[in-house]
Amino acid sequence: MKRRQFLRSTGGAAFGLASLRRFGYAEALADSKLRVGLVGCGWYGKSALFRLIQVAPVEVVSLCDVDRAQLEKAADMTAARQASKARPRLFGDYRKMLAERDLDLAIVSTPDHWHALAMIEAVKSGADVYVEKPISADVVEGQAMLAAARKHGRIVQVGLQRRSTPHLVEARDEIVKAGKLGRIGQVEIYSYYGAQRGFPKPLPVPATLDWDFWSGPAPLLPYNDVVHPRGWRSFMAYGNGMVGDLAVHMLDMVRWMLDLGMPKRISSSGGRIIDPGAGFDISDTQTATFDFGGLQVVWNHRAWGNPPDPQYPWAATLFGDKGTLKASVMGYDFTPVEGPGAVHKDVRYEFDLFPEDQTEEELEKHVAPALRAHMKNLLACRSTRARPVSDIEQGMISSASCILANLSMRLGRTLEWDAARGFVKGDDEANGLLRRPYRAPWVHPEPEGG
Repeated sequence: MKRRQFLRSTGGAAFGLASLRRFGYAEALADSKLRVGLVGCGWYGKSALFRLIQVAPVEVVSLCDVDRAQLEKAADMTAARQASKARPRLFGDYRKMLAERDLDLAIVSTPDHWHALAMIEAVKSGADVYVEKPISADVVEGQAMLAAARKHGRIVQVGLQRRSTPHLVEARDEIVKAGKLGRIGQVEIYSYYGAQRGFPKPLPVPATLDWDFWSGPAPLLPYNDVVHPRGWRSFMAYGNGMVGDLAVHMLDMVRWMLDLGMPKRISSSGGRIIDPGAGFDISDTQTATFDFGGLQVVWNHRAWGNPPDPQYPWAATLFGDKGTLKASVMGYDFTPVEGPGAVHKDVRYEFDLFPEDQTEEELEKHVAPALRAHMKNLLACRSTRARPVSDIEQGMISSASCILANLSMRLGRTLEWDAARGFVKGDDEANGLLRRPYRAPWVHPEPEGG
């Protein structure tokens, strides 16, 4: 349906009492024309889309996925959730969806190796974009994505939603910015979540899946019982391992809390220590140091054994001379060096306003409030054209930092980054790895000027 047909058929927007309770009528009316499309209809694509539906009177007009079964399921769920009850148009090729040029907002929630091409095509089509983290599979992709967003004047929010997590916003404002930590001398970020072990089993490609298109610019590897729909994170062909998946969140959170830019030097060591002969090639043990000059942020992950603190298996610890802050998706703890004043806060749920969160399939219930706040910030910035809290430039910095950590581990040396010129100082070999090979006929994007 074209925009005017849609508005006539719905009378501008179809609002129920629940919608009016969740967001004001004036705000709803202002955004009543927002047309949305989703590229990548799996786990997190639906999570992001349905949180958007909860906070704004959008009309989801298009869905795209290379797995027909996943696409059909998402279409049924979307029709049930949105106010109009209309079933979106379905596409197997994101280029055809975006060629309609009728979207106000596109959500890109594909595997990492597809983020760059889909996001760049979306901003070229005139849409603002919500893109998942890490924004790219290599550094040059991220640079090209930033350049495209700026050239085409589009708002791009990155799914680094720790910046919108209510209890972490509180910790930043009331603990860090209030000076309760004193001078911060070091930050530790870490994950002790488990990872895939053993060997994936070869399988025939499902009849509903276009495996060649799913692989896209990545190598066309044999299909197996792990890779789709969520196990692709265990293969470096499609992402950047646990550093690209988990460290990027915690590093970005710390950068946001402490107003840090790009690290000056990145070093990392580790590898597949426990399972060296397994069929998965991401590191199961890795330490990375992000040196910001006056502060070092140290990442550690161990995908085996027990976490040192079971309450904080994936988190950040900020050490100051007046106190210590532990912060995670589930809450935070502030402990002063001396005297009273300790603070403990748990994640805030919003089941009173959004009871459907309790029964939604696969939803990370503790993340839902952060996703909603992230979407609200994006919508506000669409109106003002201001940069959102997780602007594409911030996403590029955090993503590139983590990609460089993996390159440092691979090369066995520290990388010194030239932020002004966008490459590694004095290291031609490292600079040659900033751009991953693309499988034909896909062409690697390059940064373009305005």
